[in-house]
Amino acid sequence: MALVRIAGVTLPANKRIEASLPYIFGLGRSSSQKILAATRVDPDKRTSELTDAEVAKIREFIEKNFKVEGTLKQLISGNIKLKKEIGSYQGIRHIKGLPVRGQRTKTNSRTRHGNVRKTAGSGKRKAADKT
Repeated sequence: MALVRIAGVTLPANKRIEASLPYIFGLGRSSSQKILAATRVDPDKRTSELTDAEVAKIREFIEKNFKVEGTLKQLISGNIKLKKEIGSYQGIRHIKGLPVRGQRTKTNSRTRHGNVRKTAGSGKRKAADKT
């Protein structure tokens, strides 16, 4: 089997299935190991080497036990929206576009602030501005 699609994501064919499952949003390395142990699929198998039955077992187990991709993203955005509506501290930080989880903001918040570097110069004029 060449292409394996689980939860709307095409998994890379040439990687081990244990390393391919984390391509699905909401699954990491440890949850991928748990899935393979529960479905009794060899984690050293390449994704392209899986049989249709094994893929069906993995797909069914993920659908039953995990929230992944669209449903998880919807749940996360719903939680953020709720925090904004009730005006919690985290909700206010989300609204302002600042770090939410207690990180410092005097320095090191480039991801949330945007990469705008506002530093004061020496106050000296450039040579072209002298005239």
